Amino acid sequence: MSRIGKLPISIPDTVKVEVEAHTVTVKGPKGTLSMAVHPAMDVRVQDRQVLCGRPSDTKFHKALHGLTRSLIANMVEGVTKGFERKLELVGVGYRAAVQGQNLSMTLGFSHPIIYPVPPGIRVEVKDPEPYKGKGVKYADERIRRKAGKTGAK
Repeated sequence: MSRIGKLPISIPDTVKVEVEAHTVTVKGPKGTLSMAVHPAMDVRVQDRQVLCGRPSDTKFHKALHGLTRSLIANMVEGVTKGFERKLELVGVGYRAAVQGQNLSMTLGFSHPIIYPVPPGIRVEVKDPEPYKGKGVKYADERIRRKAGKTGAK
């Protein structure tokens, strides 16, 4: 069995999962998601858990088994917690501000970049930590820094 595919997916009390003719629909407080499942995969709801199965141990079915389970687990998480991505603007002069429904960013160009925020998306801006390099990066991303020049003798 696939290590990922055999794990059951727990369904929270606020979420409803329906499986009909190779289509999985997940309804929750943050919306509804649906996905077409490959006809070879066996997806069923049993005792407030979603279980995925496969017909054989071929390489294709093993890969599809883990993929199907991961996609359904992400759908359940998406309708309960939502998706969040944190960016950090690090450096002198790198700033961001929310102005109405627009995100205004100063990123070292001669003009600010104004990005309209789509409906349903929430943007927050916090104070940066200055003097630690500069640029835009993900909050959980590690940047490998190179050693500087050591001066020739």
